[in-house]
Amino acid sequence: MIDIQTQKNVGVLLVNLGSPESPDPVAVGRYLGEFLMDEHVIDLPRPVRQLLVRGMIVPFRSRRSARAYRSIWRDDGSPLIVISRKLTGQLQRELEVPVEVAMRYGQPSIEEGLKKLHTRCGSDLRDVFVVPLYPHYAMSTVRSIEVAVEEALLRTEMQVNVTVKETFYQDTSYIHALAESIHPYVEEPFDHILFSYHGLPERHLKKTDPTGAHCLRVENCCNVASSAHRYCYRHQVFDTTNQVTKTLNIPDEKWSNAFQSRLGPDSWLKPFAAERVEGLAAAGVSKLLVVCPAFVSDCLETLEEVGIGMKRMFLDAGGRSFQLIPCLNDHAHWIEALRGWCVGWQRDVEQRRTADEPVA
Repeated sequence: MIDIQTQKNVGVLLVNLGSPESPDPVAVGRYLGEFLMDEHVIDLPRPVRQLLVRGMIVPFRSRRSARAYRSIWRDDGSPLIVISRKLTGQLQRELEVPVEVAMRYGQPSIEEGLKKLHTRCGSDLRDVFVVPLYPHYAMSTVRSIEVAVEEALLRTEMQVNVTVKETFYQDTSYIHALAESIHPYVEEPFDHILFSYHGLPERHLKKTDPTGAHCLRVENCCNVASSAHRYCYRHQVFDTTNQVTKTLNIPDEKWSNAFQSRLGPDSWLKPFAAERVEGLAAAGVSKLLVVCPAFVSDCLETLEEVGIGMKRMFLDAGGRSFQLIPCLNDHAHWIEALRGWCVGWQRDVEQRRTADEPVA
């Protein structure tokens, strides 16, 4: 029988989005190029994507994005990288097996993370638990990580079993952690709490719909039971909001959903956060809380786009108080949720290996 606390040939790899190495336009441009050339992010034919990204987006957005990064950059580096490393260190203290962190774009890469686990296991790595740090499924996040892990294993020729953590948007330990992180803010007087999620092109939902006939095609599709919901980002974020607001007993009239961050002229998920924020201010909302559950770690999008830009928008529209609730980051309940998933996976590995052992 294998002791789950002392397994030495297994490892955990946490994978987050990534960040440029510095808030310099050249570094930011390099990062944007890698990120936006991913066919799961901009799902256009490669020649068209190449022209769009290399010829238009990177040259025109690098300096603007660099200014945005400088506004949130910390003395010890990119907030997302610093937070991700801190989370990894704290989870490592809760587990006996090696834990590493990797970024889908930038450094440390997924390949580097796998190699570190391999080295720490004395070149005897047999099983890896990959945890994409995204609660909700999208082809541009979870699917992209799955593909990147497969490609990294082929390049390194590692013979390991990989288990990718399924989306955890409705996992009770995640919902508990998210609700606990929000709880102190809703204990104080507030007028409204906006759940602002990262936006997606509507076509991404249709492409990941295994039925080909449900998402954005059936009336009230997110509330009509379907196998499509397993891969439907929109359904999953709405489900997260519903569970959290019920857990915290927030009245229906005091919360709403929205989507931030758009790129290009395509049809994106609605309502748009910018329009929602201005509308709430115009409707008399004075004290607004905003939380961004699409992310578990604060990053450029939460700290700059929402925490600075959206705040300015709300105040300019007549609001008086705007509070961005931090992401889970290294919240104790979030670490406990991660620990529980890792221990559960180790038990599964133990059971599989025991079943594979030859009968004497």
